[in-house]
Amino acid sequence: MQYRLIVEYDGTDFHGWQLQPEARTVQGELEAAVMRLFGTHRRVTAAGRTDAGVHAAGQVVCFHAERDLPPPVVRRALNALTGKDLAIRAVDRVDDAFDPRRHAASRRYVYRIWNRRETSPFWRRYSWLVPRDLDVPAMQRAAGQLVGAHDFTSFQGSGCDAEHARRTVLRSELTIEGSLLNYEIEATAFLRHMVRNIIGTLVEVGLGQRAAELAPLLAARDRTLAGATAPAAGLCLVEVRYGREPLTS
Repeated sequence: MQYRLIVEYDGTDFHGWQLQPEARTVQGELEAAVMRLFGTHRRVTAAGRTDAGVHAAGQVVCFHAERDLPPPVVRRALNALTGKDLAIRAVDRVDDAFDPRRHAASRRYVYRIWNRRETSPFWRRYSWLVPRDLDVPAMQRAAGQLVGAHDFTSFQGSGCDAEHARRTVLRSELTIEGSLLNYEIEATAFLRHMVRNIIGTLVEVGLGQRAAELAPLLAARDRTLAGATAPAAGLCLVEVRYGREPLTS
């Protein structure tokens, strides 16, 4: 049988999702916990691989097991066997053919910018400190232009193994809440570092270092013309949708 988990984690002290030798990763932590619970090694797969320092509030993870344990028992046991910076919010059983990555209809990320001169002890692990004044309306105009199907080569990070750079963005919005700017983006799929490269570009718009019109940048298909990659700490995978509805706890 196959179990499906909804997992959240603080990515600060993880070297990303994917297994790495002699490094603490989310996949490694979960596989060690599953091993202790079920007594055999099982590979765990996720809806998306997060980089070092990136957080998740709704990562979807699956693994197969031979023993049949009630989902509430699995959830309690895995939470007891993992660190305090990782939690399993929900567990259910799914068909063996279910693939958390290939079957995902869309993923939603939020990137947070702390826009104040002083750092925040509460948000420093979960946001990018930008201490200069930002033109938020200009950033909002630029963000809205990314909705739709585009070639995102200009925002594609090096080492990306995607077959092509065309992606469909369903939502791209920037909202302000006091000193916190929240950028929300939902797409059918993402390229490596795509969100963080978009953020680096939007901040340049906000600082007046580039125009708010992003169509020429998209058309150029040239990564060197976009902004720098924003820090990982501000990024969080919020939810994964399968069909029309997101998975919730």
